[in-house]
Amino acid sequence: FDTAPAYAASEAWLGRFLGQLDDERRRTLVVMTKAGEHWDVERGTSCVDHDRDALCRSIDRSLERLGRIDVLQIHKATRDVVRDPGVMAALDHASRCGIATFGASVADVSSGVAALETGAYQALQFPLNIANPALARLLEALRAARGTAIVNRPFAMGGLVTSAADAGAQARAAFRFIRDEVERGVVLTGTGKAAHLAANLEAF
Repeated sequence: FDTAPAYAASEAWLGRFLGQLDDERRRTLVVMTKAGEHWDVERGTSCVDHDRDALCRSIDRSLERLGRIDVLQIHKATRDVVRDPGVMAALDHASRCGIATFGASVADVSSGVAALETGAYQALQFPLNIANPALARLLEALRAARGTAIVNRPFAMGGLVTSAADAGAQARAAFRFIRDEVERGVVLTGTGKAAHLAANLEAF
């Protein structure tokens, strides 16, 4: 499960679900969240803040909501952000809180490479699909670092699944592209509908 403070009430909803599980079932799940982009309730929008104190407060709130975080990612990470001393200090805080795996959510190759070069990040989240294969160049760097790709937007925000009649075949083609490109990774198919999630799982 991939969530973030920037996704409005997503963390709270997921936390309530996780709180209903017994320890054995919870151990079978991987929960990922982020820090660096925050939800402004009054304005109903998100805002980016990579200040050390803001990141530490965000991490503490996420732990309160989720109970345990398996992977913490820096949201809206840029080349400068992933190496920033305040960000690195926040990762140290997260490590002291029991979080063992870190990632960076990036939008370009240079930011992803810079993150891996620090040695602090074991995963990169980025968009990758047939229509937008540019960030596939990160996969070689991830292989060298023995890191994990967290692929988002596999359907190009719905652009690759355009026909209800052919939706299954189109989804399978989108997943096949990622399977052929990604050696070690996770695919995120964000959706707000249970039926779409079931169809995605079947196609996968």
